Amino acid sequence: MSHSAFFYGTLLHPAILRRVIGHEGIQLQLCPAILLDHTRHKIKNADYPAVLPYSRSRDLFLQAGQKDLTPEERTVRGTYVSGLSDRDIALLDLFEGDEYTRERVNVHPLGPLVPLSSHPTSPAPARTAPEGATDAYIVPLTAPELPPLANLPPPISAETYIYAGPMSSLSPELWSYDDFVRENAWKWVGRGERDEYYVEVDRRREMDGKTLQTAIVNAGNGTDAADDGKVVVAEVKQ
Repeated sequence: MSHSAFFYGTLLHPAILRRVIGHEGIQLQLCPAILLDHTRHKIKNADYPAVLPYSRSRDLFLQAGQKDLTPEERTVRGTYVSGLSDRDIALLDLFEGDEYTRERVNVHPLGPLVPLSSHPTSPAPARTAPEGATDAYIVPLTAPELPPLANLPPPISAETYIYAGPMSSLSPELWSYDDFVRENAWKWVGRGERDEYYVEVDRRREMDGKTLQTAIVNAGNGTDAADDGKVVVAEVKQ
């Protein structure tokens, strides 16, 4: 089964997306996109962001003494990706963890779909479709001006990861991809990469998608062969 997703945080970085799914994404098509009536927040003591419907995040702004956001401010720019497999989604679910729930949303594309290339070429204007998607095309460090919301292209359906953790962990300050690339991306890709960010997806990939179940079993023909009260803890592939 093929899936489409909207990414808005660390997975905007093509190298991080490839690292999580474990392949170059030759079958993936993607484009810049925007999600309306949602906001993207900093999570305290974390590099990655949280996205919430504005109906839930509005209180964060009001409690901080801020006024209601305009419709243009209640938007999240990200990347629409199509062609993800069931296995890709399973690995992405593990990467996101229990802080998020995968939900279906409507997003508006802001450019043509292009294939993800493992060999970036020179940046191309958003109005044209390059042969391969460059990092600069997918997530430009300086976002192009947003067209009037009334003139956005028709929405398309995608799955995204909505924050499900405690609101007390969020800041009303909006998360910036530009800041992430400048200050924190080195922890996630390249020589500074930290393995703990990927431990679960790497473990699942090594098992080829199978799961482990921990079971306590008696040694020897279903009985305590040594009569010493000891048992064996075994991990069973399913």
